Amino acid sequence: MPYKSKARQKAYNKRRDATPARRRARSLGVMARRKMKKKLGARAIRGKDVDHIRPITKGGRNGLGNLRVMSRKRNRSRRSRR
Repeated sequence: MPYKSKARQKAYNKRRDATPARRRARSLGVMARRKMKKKLGARAIRGKDVDHIRPITKGGRNGLGNLRVMSRKRNRSRRSRR
């Protein structure tokens, strides 16, 4: 752990997550999850990630055609390979 205490780590995360870019990214993720929950149902996405096929940062949108449900392990391992 790079910080000496959990309180310092928490304070750092709070400052970082308060930036406009992080707030927007978080809200887009929440909206995508809501769309998939409405389409597939809560049980279908429980314990899984909603993934953007084409990432928002590379011009992707938040429409249903650009979203898919993946297991957490598979989706998060993909990030390290990009």
